[in-house]
Amino acid sequence: MTPTSASVQDIRDAAALLASAGDVTILGHVRPDADALGSALALGRALRQRGARVRVSFGEPDEAPETLRWLDEDGLLTHPDALPDSEELLVCVDTPTPKRLGRLAGRVELAGAVLVIDHHATNTRYGTCHVVDESAEASAVLVFRVLEELGAELDEPIARGLYAGIVTDTSGFRRASPETHRMATRLLEAGADPEAIVRRIVDERPFAWLPMLSAVLGEARLEPEAAQGRGFVYAVVPVEAARTVRGEEVESVIDVVRSVREAAVAAVLKQDPAHPRQWQISLRSTGIDVSAVAAQFGGGGHRQAAGCTIAGSVAEVVAGLREVLERAPLL
Repeated sequence: MTPTSASVQDIRDAAALLASAGDVTILGHVRPDADALGSALALGRALRQRGARVRVSFGEPDEAPETLRWLDEDGLLTHPDALPDSEELLVCVDTPTPKRLGRLAGRVELAGAVLVIDHHATNTRYGTCHVVDESAEASAVLVFRVLEELGAELDEPIARGLYAGIVTDTSGFRRASPETHRMATRLLEAGADPEAIVRRIVDERPFAWLPMLSAVLGEARLEPEAAQGRGFVYAVVPVEAARTVRGEEVESVIDVVRSVREAAVAAVLKQDPAHPRQWQISLRSTGIDVSAVAAQFGGGGHRQAAGCTIAGSVAEVVAGLREVLERAPLL
C-alpha cells in the first residue's frame, strides 16, 4: 500500500502508544540527516520528560555527523552495540524500509511494537502502528503533530531538533506549506534559533571542503539529451577526493550539482571506502520521479530526492542510471 496521508486517528494511535511506553528505542536511517536525527532526538527528549527510558541510535556510521551532535541535549545517542537485545517499543523515524536501518534492521522483528513515523512515498508500512504521510515535507512535521497530540511541551531543545529537520528537508522553506510555516513559527516561539541552526548544519564548511569540491566539480559531466531530453548532470566523489573531509561535506556535493539549470536530474556517485566498486548514489530532480529510479536499484526516497547503492565501474553505474531515467515516470 502506497501511503498518502496520515489520518487524525493515526496520530492519536501513535500518541496513545507512546504515552503508555516506559522503555523506548528510537532509530533513524543509516547516515542520518537533520530530519532523521533531529526528529528522533526531539521525540526522545519529550518521552524522557514523561519518565520513559529512551535511547536514540542508527546503524551507521558509529558516530553522528559532527554538524548534528549538538542537537543531542540529553545524551540520548546510543551506539548500536549498547542497545538492549530487544525493545517493548521500537520507533523508526524517517525510515521507509527496514533495509534503511542497516545493521539494526533485525530489531524490527524482535520488538514488541513498532511505530513508524515517516514521510517517504516508498514507505512499506513495516510496523505495527504507522504515521506515514507522503505529503508531509519532513518527518519532523509528523513528529510535531504526534507530540502535540501527546500534550508534550515544546522547549528549546525539542524545537531545535524539529526546526532542523524542517528547514533542511524543505530546502530552507522553499517547499514548505502555509501550515508548516505556522508550525515553524511555534518552534521559533519555543526558542529555536534559526540563524544558529542553519549556520551550524548547512552553511559552515571546513576549508578542506573547497579543494575537494573543486576536484569533484572539475570532472562533472552534463548530458543534455539524457533523462528523456530533460538533461542529466552527474559528479563522482572517489575515495581519494573525500579523504580530507567529513561525510557531511561529501553529502553536500549534490546540493551544488543540482543547481545546473540545463539538467532536470542530478546525481552524485560517492565511492564506498570499504568496497571500491560500490557507489552510494544521491539523486535530485525537478522533472522525473527519482524515487522510482532509485527503487530499480533497491533504494528509495522522494520523487524529487532519492538514493540507492549500485555496484560496478563509474561507466557501468552511469549507464545503468541513464537507462532507467529514460523510462522513469515524469513529474
